[in-house]
Amino acid sequence: MQPIIAINRHASLSVREVGRERTPVIVIDDFAAATDRLVECACAAADYGPDPTSLYTGLRAKLPRDYVVAVLNRLFALFVQVYRVPTDLGMKPVHAVYSLITTPEAELEPRQCAPHFDNARPYYLAVLHYLNAGAFCDTGLFRHRGIGLERVTPETVDDYIRAREAWTERHGPPPRAYVKGSNEQFVLYERIEYRPNRLVVYPGSLLHSGLVDPAVDIDANPRTGRLTANIFVDFFS
Repeated sequence: MQPIIAINRHASLSVREVGRERTPVIVIDDFAAATDRLVECACAAADYGPDPTSLYTGLRAKLPRDYVVAVLNRLFALFVQVYRVPTDLGMKPVHAVYSLITTPEAELEPRQCAPHFDNARPYYLAVLHYLNAGAFCDTGLFRHRGIGLERVTPETVDDYIRAREAWTERHGPPPRAYVKGSNEQFVLYERIEYRPNRLVVYPGSLLHSGLVDPAVDIDANPRTGRLTANIFVDFFS
């Protein structure tokens, strides 16, 4: 049987050092030889629904296991090299899903109207594979103005939460809208441009958000919407 994805041996790999902390972000263009079968599987998936593990602003469905295995086999050595993962730790995928933005701005919760981090653990990594062609939104990386954080670590998570809560007490909740750039609380310091068949890896501790244009990006159809494949991995002893 033909594999759901073949890795492109001629893909273009770069590592960006972003922000004041010069955090490495892996960017691989033309990652797969083709994404057609992966998109067809997304269109055939019957399990789309809200993500109970996060505040993702849309619908998610389980990724095919063969795709997840192929991607992680290709990326494992890069993870270790770029993020200096200790060799005595073992990798574990903790979440692997197709994602589609579907929530109108009027229905957003306050925490969905600001940048977020996925996990503060030191080797928790997010893999983001942009799939469909279209003028879809980039992914933005942010710095908190008040305390200067770009990454939320176990040592700084309490400080970050207190800073967010203090801001809300003084100014009220953010406007019910997607984050589209810098504002009074956060600085947008890096954009990871949306490009079909671009795969990106970044630490889940980075403050980030899709820079969503509701007129373009909200679409529940996996054939025409901002379809991405998302794999979250962590390393354990």
